[in-house]
Amino acid sequence: MEITRIPLGSWIESGLTWLTSEYSVVTRGISRVTQAGINSLNDGLMWLPEWALLAIIALLCWKLASTRLAIGAVAGLALIWNLGLWNPMIETLTLVVIATLVAVVIALPVGIAAALSERLYRVIMPVLDFMQTMPAFVYLIPALMLFGLGKVPAILATVIYAAPPVIRLTDLGIRLVDQEVLEASRSFGASRKQILFGVQLPLALPNIMAGINQTTMMSISMVVIASVIGARGLGEQVLMGIQRLDVGAGMEAGIAIVLLAVVFDRIGQAYGKRSQRSHAEDV
Repeated sequence: MEITRIPLGSWIESGLTWLTSEYSVVTRGISRVTQAGINSLNDGLMWLPEWALLAIIALLCWKLASTRLAIGAVAGLALIWNLGLWNPMIETLTLVVIATLVAVVIALPVGIAAALSERLYRVIMPVLDFMQTMPAFVYLIPALMLFGLGKVPAILATVIYAAPPVIRLTDLGIRLVDQEVLEASRSFGASRKQILFGVQLPLALPNIMAGINQTTMMSISMVVIASVIGARGLGEQVLMGIQRLDVGAGMEAGIAIVLLAVVFDRIGQAYGKRSQRSHAEDV
């Protein structure tokens, strides 16, 4: 018995084609704005001398954590510089920063709304489950159809791929706030807005920072994968190493990606711990 095949792929392709044709003005506008942001940040980071960026990162690490982290971060980035991968690293850094910022700006309000609305929570959680189980490469397909090759579709795919952790952990952090604390705030006459911004979000900050840290790590992963659609950066160096069977060059770029990810991870963790300590002292 022959079973009729559901043309799911054709429906998705038709929907994306319709979006591309009907909303081409919108996609071109998004593309121009995104590309302008990428170019501005990339040019600014490229303009900085290598030693100046190393000094800024060292100062940031020292202020947030310790001298040991500052030394480790500078040593890791100095190795990337020594390997001749500074410019690709800057390209990757630019995409990660922009994608993470956009993902956080979108995901944070969604996470807050999900925590405050049980109906929205029930709707959005299955969507997040679907997004987080989808293979990373699949996100490149609609981005490629809507925006073509380049860094803009890489940003779009990265934002969609990396946003769920911030939504989940923001929602979780707000839900974990002690009900007695909320009742005490209400008894003092605090409004819902005052409770949200004065009580719930400060108490949820450690969870939110953990979500942002996860989103940053996922952004690095996706930006590297997006090299196959023209994102360039360190991912392109790995791809070229594979294509040319140049094991040494590919491994050097891979090590540079790991070093960059570790620096981001340690800075994110240090900021989260500092925020937690600061809030504990205030309490």
